[in-house]
This record gives sequence, C-alpha cells and structure tokens, in this order.
Amino acid sequence: MTSQPAALLNLMLVEDDLVFRQGLITSLNSEPDLHVALEADSSEATLTRLSQWFEQDNQRSLDLILLSLDLGAATGVNTGLSLCQQLNARYPQIPILLLSTMPDPDVLVALQTTAMGYCQKNTATRELVLVIRQIASGYPNWTQGMVSIAQALTQPNVPSLSPSSLVSPPLTALGVVRRNMRLSGIQQIDDAIAHLNAQLSRGNLSVLDQLFLTGRRRELQTARWVVKRLLTSEAERFTDRLTALSGSVSQTDQTPTATPLTLTSSVTAIALPQSPTPYTEVSVQAASSTQLRSIQASLFDSTFAKLQGTLFNLTDSPLEIDILNNDKKHELLAIVLRQIEETLNDLRFSNIELAQLSGKCRMVTRNLWQATTNDFFGQYTTLSLSNSPIEQLQQPTINLVEVLLLDADVVQVNILDKIPAVNDFLAHLLFQTPLLIDNTTYALGSVEAMTRMEALLQNIMIQVANGVIQPLLNRFGDTIAIKQNFYDRRLLSIREIERFRNNLSWKYRVERLFREPTAIFESRYQLFVLHPQGITHTSIYAPRNQELADLGGVRLAVTLALETRDAIAPRLQSAVSFVGSSVVYVLTELIGRGIGLIGRGVIKGIGNALQDTRFSRR
Repeated sequence: MTSQPAALLNLMLVEDDLVFRQGLITSLNSEPDLHVALEADSSEATLTRLSQWFEQDNQRSLDLILLSLDLGAATGVNTGLSLCQQLNARYPQIPILLLSTMPDPDVLVALQTTAMGYCQKNTATRELVLVIRQIASGYPNWTQGMVSIAQALTQPNVPSLSPSSLVSPPLTALGVVRRNMRLSGIQQIDDAIAHLNAQLSRGNLSVLDQLFLTGRRRELQTARWVVKRLLTSEAERFTDRLTALSGSVSQTDQTPTATPLTLTSSVTAIALPQSPTPYTEVSVQAASSTQLRSIQASLFDSTFAKLQGTLFNLTDSPLEIDILNNDKKHELLAIVLRQIEETLNDLRFSNIELAQLSGKCRMVTRNLWQATTNDFFGQYTTLSLSNSPIEQLQQPTINLVEVLLLDADVVQVNILDKIPAVNDFLAHLLFQTPLLIDNTTYALGSVEAMTRMEALLQNIMIQVANGVIQPLLNRFGDTIAIKQNFYDRRLLSIREIERFRNNLSWKYRVERLFREPTAIFESRYQLFVLHPQGITHTSIYAPRNQELADLGGVRLAVTLALETRDAIAPRLQSAVSFVGSSVVYVLTELIGRGIGLIGRGVIKGIGNALQDTRFSRR
C-alpha cells in the first residue's frame, strides 16, 4: 500500500497580521495536499493578485480563499466583510473560508452571502485543514460559525445579535413563494394526517382499509419531511437555529440551572453554557467530533438531493426495488437514508472502539435492515392473504413485518453480507480513519474521500432497500393488497410478477457463478449509485485476495478460465497477427507482383501487336 497526497489544493490567504499569516502559511504548506499560492494583506492587494493570477496562470486553479474578518481592524476600518462580498461578486466560483479572532456578529451577515464556512483563528491546525478540504470539495461548513454567534449572544456588549435583531433579510419574490408553499403545504398535510388518525381510531375498519390508511399516513409523513427539507432556504434554517439559540440564552439568564441546548440538525450538535460566561469559558464539543458530524451531514444532504430525481434502473441487471411504484421507491430510499444516519448516531454514542467495529458490521447491517422494514411497512401492520373481501372478514390476519423478518438470514447472506466497504464507511465517519482508494490513502474531507464516501453511502442505501423488498416478493408477491399499495402498475399481472421474480433469480445465479468470481479475480467491487437519470453502477478497486483463495468449484473454474484466456490470448493474437502479416506479404509482394508482371507483359504484347499491324498496313 502506498500513501500519496490527494490532489494539490491551491489556496490564497488574506490576512494583515504578518506573524499569524506567516505561521499559518508554514503550517498549511507542511500538508502534502495544500499549497498557499497567494497571500495578501489588504483588499487592494487581494484584488490585484487575483487578477494577475487569472491572467498569468490560467492552467492552475485557485481552490479556496482564506479571508480574515479582522482585516483592517488595526487601523479602525474593518474591510473583511466588504471584501468578502466583492470576492463573491467577482469570483463566485472560488469558495471562501472566513477567519476571525473573537466571536463576530458579522458572521451572520457573511452567512447570508455565499461564503462557504467559518473558523476561529485559534482552531487547531488539524481541524482547520479538515475544514479546508471539506469546503474545497464543495461542502459548506458553518459549525464554528454557529458556535461563534452563540458565544456572541452570551455577551451583553453585542447589541447587534440581540434576539430582536435575529431577523432574516428581506426575501426575494421566489423566496416568498417558497415560504408560502411550504407553510401551506405543511398545513394541508397536517390536516390530512389528523383526518387519517381519526379514521384509524375507529374499530370497524377492514384489514385492507387499515393497511391502506396506514400506508397513506406514512406517505404523508414522508411528504411533510420532504416539503420541509426542500422548500426551506438555508437562511431560514439558520435564522430558526439562531432563534432557538436566543431563546436558550434568555432562559439561561433567568434560570441558571437550565439544561444546555443541543442542536441536532444537518449541522453538528453544539452545547451552550448553562449561564452567561466569558468567551474563554464557553463549552463546545470536541472539534474533531463536530467536524466529523459536519462532513456526515454534507454527505447525507447531497445524497438526499439526488434522491429527488428519477430512480429508473439504468443497469443491465434487475433490482428488487424496480417493482415498486415511483412514490414508494422514493419513500423507501429516504427511510433507509434516515436509518443509516440514526445508526451512525447510535454507534457514536455507544462508545464503540475501532477494533470492535469490524466484528459489529454484520450486526449493524442486519439491524439497519430490520429498522427499515419496521418503518417502511409499519410494525403493527396486519395483512389478510385472501383476495376476497368476504373471506378477509372470516380468516385471521397475520402481522406483515413479523413474517418478513423471518427471512433475515436469507437476506443477510444474499444481500447484506455482499455490501462492500461497510467497515471502511463506518470507520471513516466515526473514527476519522483514512480511506484507501486505489492503493492511496486519503484523509477525511479530501475531494477523493468525499466522492468515494458518497458512492459507498448510496450503494448501502440501495442494497438495504433491495433487502427490504426481497422477502416481500418471496412471500407475498401475488397478494392483492400488496400489489395495490406497493407495485408499479406495469407489474400487476401474475405473468409480469413471475417474470420479474425469475429475472431476479437468474441474476443471483449468474452473479454467484460468474460475475462475482470475475469481480474477485479482477479485484473490484460493483457499486450502485445515483445518477441524474436514475440508478447506475460503477466499479471500484479493492484487494480481494482472501476471497480469491476461498473460491472453489465452478466459481474457481471461472477464474481459471479467465487466467487461461489471459495467458493464451496475447500469444494467440501475436500468432494470428504474424500469420495475417505473412499472408498479406505473400499476396502483395509475391503474388501481386507476379500478377502485375504478367499483366504488364500482356499489355506490352498487345501494344507490340497493334504497332506491327499499323506498320503492315502502310
């Protein structure tokens, strides 16, 4: 295994404190994947050097600007925020990371621009490097920005961040439309859920009606979550969090023993002090933990955004989730994604050790599958196996989830155990272990690591979803209630369902006997990932020596056939090429020239004969 740096990131540092600037440049340049290519100590110098950079070095990219909000503070004219706005207007393609010495009220204003992140200047170099890599990868990081504002809220001499000042900027016309759509949509969904709850509270419902209403309520709950997630702008989310922080601070002023507030959202949890304290005493969680959670939130947000597109299967092999209608497919994948996030949080709070993680992966995937099955179908959902409404009233019903969970061992062997790199995925997010990609190790937050982690997350999500549907197809594939509530309308007939199940059966046979041994021999895994047009697959390199040694029977014969082909094919190709070249030489150089000489002699003889005939006539 080799350890090589990730792609070199070119940085620009804008700081008027010479000592801090030189020290930070030295620290950043010591990282193998970071290089401070430009530095400046004023707004004018910054704009000039950026202009020169793009005029002279068009082939080199500038990946990030580190900008001090304290710029010009020594002269009494703070220009950091105005420079941030100018840079955003002139160079919107370059992400900006803000730095400051003390909790700064301007951080809120900077957030409302398109700055990608914020760190205090006393941040440990290791954590700062992690944030730089994350932002350069395209994922924002406002963890310390929220901490800074929370700290400023605890100081009475910061009037600009009083609770009454926590008002979002005027919304644009599009923002107003989005807000109104969100509020109206959530209200309508809440009314519909309340109506369904009232219907479900009645005791005279048939099994089919109960199943339908429960599924409808679950769809509405998922739709509410999606609407709130999609139609809430970042500024509104951040303002809501600030309002919560403000309320917590006012409560701590009145009740010193109040419980600390913990924010749990796409940003990491931040614990506020129990009473207003000086800046140096504010209690915040460990930086490594907050950065890990921030990167995790970025990965999940990116995957959730891709879930909003189409989910057509673009691969050449069928997937279990292909039988679901579009709404159910989106719902199932969203539930799996949420359960993966909850699983990571549970593991984080369980104080599991890195050495124990590999032994727990099988249990983790099994628990993830069980939790998703419970959530998707409903833990107490009952099902009647009769297709007649009259017989449904006479025959006893069964608990759907209990029956599906009986196939846990089958799903574990066929699907869950074959999900690659689960241990690497968990260890990278829980313990910040480097990720091995193509025999190269990449640190947490690097571009390559973020790209690979997103692919691993999407593959786990899709495969667990397949595992949820597999026992449903095996046990209740032709049940009327299941077909009406879950299946795509093109796959409702018995013939289409049986064809679909047979295709799945053949897929697993072919994969087990041919595709999987081939992948093991080629040291690669196949991942299912989300594409703008649907679900596709990609291959990643990974050593599989132990699996190759364990092969036997037909699977081993497949690898031997591949090895034999690889050994014979080049020599056979060379022999065929030599024979072909020889044939071409004989045809062109010998036979061709001979035919050419004969033809030339014939033509010459005809010419002489014509010439003799002409003379004889004279």
